Amino acid sequence: MVKLAEWRGKEIFRRYGIALPRGRVVRSPEEALSLTESGDIPLPCVVKAQVLAGGRGKGGAVRFASSPAEAAEAARGILGMEFHGETVKELLLEEKLPIARELYLSLTLDRSARLPLLIASAHGGVEIESVAESDLLRLPIHPFAGLSSYEKRRVLRTLGLSGSTAKSVDGMLDRLWRAFQHEDAELIEVNPLAVVGEGVVALDAKVIIEDDATFRHPEYADIRDDRTPLEEVAREKGIAFVQLDGDIGVIANGAGLTMATLDVLQQFGGRPGVFLDLGGTDDPAKVTEAFLLMARAKPSAVFLNIFGGVTRCDTVARGLAAAIAQVPPAERFPLVARIRGNNEEEGIAILREAGITSLHELQESAQAAVAASKGARP
Repeated sequence: MVKLAEWRGKEIFRRYGIALPRGRVVRSPEEALSLTESGDIPLPCVVKAQVLAGGRGKGGAVRFASSPAEAAEAARGILGMEFHGETVKELLLEEKLPIARELYLSLTLDRSARLPLLIASAHGGVEIESVAESDLLRLPIHPFAGLSSYEKRRVLRTLGLSGSTAKSVDGMLDRLWRAFQHEDAELIEVNPLAVVGEGVVALDAKVIIEDDATFRHPEYADIRDDRTPLEEVAREKGIAFVQLDGDIGVIANGAGLTMATLDVLQQFGGRPGVFLDLGGTDDPAKVTEAFLLMARAKPSAVFLNIFGGVTRCDTVARGLAAAIAQVPPAERFPLVARIRGNNEEEGIAILREAGITSLHELQESAQAAVAASKGARP
């Protein structure tokens, strides 16, 4: 998949006539100062880090400015910061709008139904995973017929809109659908979609392009936004490593077990932030290298869930113990382990000797990892 930074997603939105705040990309405090002084970026403005990870507001990567000096200071504070393993190199400065309501809209792919799926909610500006299922409209869309009038009316009822604002969203739905189709997207998300006056404005843009369709889009060939710097390092080392929006690191072996581990953490209120698939390695040095890479993402806690087969439990335990010893004490984080299978007892003994909590049951260990991420001792 090709993940686009917010400003690139908004460039796509702009081509399809989707309403956006006025703004510009900057790469230095001096540029922020100049553009706000000249009026190219209206004040007050929002200064947003251009990174792929979510949670920018909570992480201090979104700030507000009422003057050119404040804009430059905000840019100086955000540029160069490490955010979930990414170094901030670009900022998007946009006018701050008077927002009446925040809504949610997205188009994605429902792979089980093999259809595009429209998701709408009257609760925008928050993580969509935190919205109750009863407050979400999930609407499968026929790929050839497209969005019908009655489907758009269902969306407007879900959003609680009428009058001019409803008409504005009706038109935006058509434009989002065209962008989704023509750009071969697997996700187009607007969160929040802001009600401003009698219209709506896309305050954010999350766009992911299907990489199997990139031959039709040479304009995306040189974009490197689809991998974070840590993902790029992992790729060069042959490590399966993916960064998500949460804060809990996950180490597992095999795609099925890795995905099941992500699911059980979410079941208990955890937010997986980085997952690392060890695959079938039986080299402790490889495990150490992979764990040290995860440590660079600064997770709040790590959950190790290993089924020992080709990857023996004692191999993983030795690599993990060696890695922990290389992490400075001030940078260490809680680690909860669950290892079952080949050489299980030897592995557990090695982990306990290294001071690592080792539990037996999946649910118990997942709950312990979630609690550790929130400050409780495992």
